Amino acid sequence: MNREYIGVPLGDPAGIGPEIVVKSIAKEETNTYANIVVFGNKEILEKAIEVCKVDMKINIIENPEDGNYNNKTLNLVNIDNIDMNKFEPGQVSGMCGKAAFEYLAKSIDYAMAEKVKAIATTPLNKESFKAGNVPYIGHTEVLEDLTKTHNPLTMFQVRDLRVFFLSRHVSLKKACDLVTEENMYEFIIRSKEALRQLGIDTPKMAVAGLNPHCGEHGLFGDEEREIEPAIERARKEGIDVVGPIGADSVFFFGLQGKFDAVLSLYHDQGHIATKTVDFHRTISITNNMPFLRTSVDHGTAFDIAWKNIADEISLVEAIRLAGQYAPNFNKK
Repeated sequence: MNREYIGVPLGDPAGIGPEIVVKSIAKEETNTYANIVVFGNKEILEKAIEVCKVDMKINIIENPEDGNYNNKTLNLVNIDNIDMNKFEPGQVSGMCGKAAFEYLAKSIDYAMAEKVKAIATTPLNKESFKAGNVPYIGHTEVLEDLTKTHNPLTMFQVRDLRVFFLSRHVSLKKACDLVTEENMYEFIIRSKEALRQLGIDTPKMAVAGLNPHCGEHGLFGDEEREIEPAIERARKEGIDVVGPIGADSVFFFGLQGKFDAVLSLYHDQGHIATKTVDFHRTISITNNMPFLRTSVDHGTAFDIAWKNIADEISLVEAIRLAGQYAPNFNKK
């Protein structure tokens, strides 16, 4: 089986990123999904290999084609940006925030140049970014700017359940205000295009209701009256979308494979649905960009960093999905 080159930026060196990268590559399973190219610092990774007690050597490369891909070798694009005399595990650090940005930026450069087919990202720390004078809040903002992508669309996947989000980091009141016919129509169109990018050419989608029982025809909530016309407009254009369907059942149907994706109307609605299925295997996928990006859905976990406690399962799953979708990924 041909495996795609997947880039993995190291994330914040003071967090659990180095540990989960080393542990992921050390698993034979992970190496069946992709050829993994790490973007990070050699000294940090040597320390992580020691802490995690894995049998692994580091192979410095510039071109992914020069790598030796197996569970005993970590193929690294080395970025020498850490002073180990000043390195403090588990602490907010401007040096580490700046380093994490540089790893991510280099992986984006490789993806834009098609040297790697996709990237699977590890955690950043917003405070470290700020301390390092990095002019971004997090991954999404970096990706949006460096790829010149307007408003990239987030999708979560756990098992066969795919979930898109109409809104993300806004209050629940603001999220309800955003449920308008125009916003819903655009959301449906963008979600279909995102699925097409992943290789699902004629997806079947379902829109979750906002109110209990979809408002029971206005008995307790009118928002569904904004959703229904948007769905009808999309259906007239040949898009296979149904709903609104009560949020207490639609995610179950999606998990069973009845729909290719469920369109969630606000942050927690979709997050709860996916993370309850399997918290550690819920993966974030950023769509509508020139290349595919998957990501773990956890933070830097400074409290357990560099103690050989961190579980690599989320990164393994992010690499798996990157490897699965990358061969069929279509640029916009």
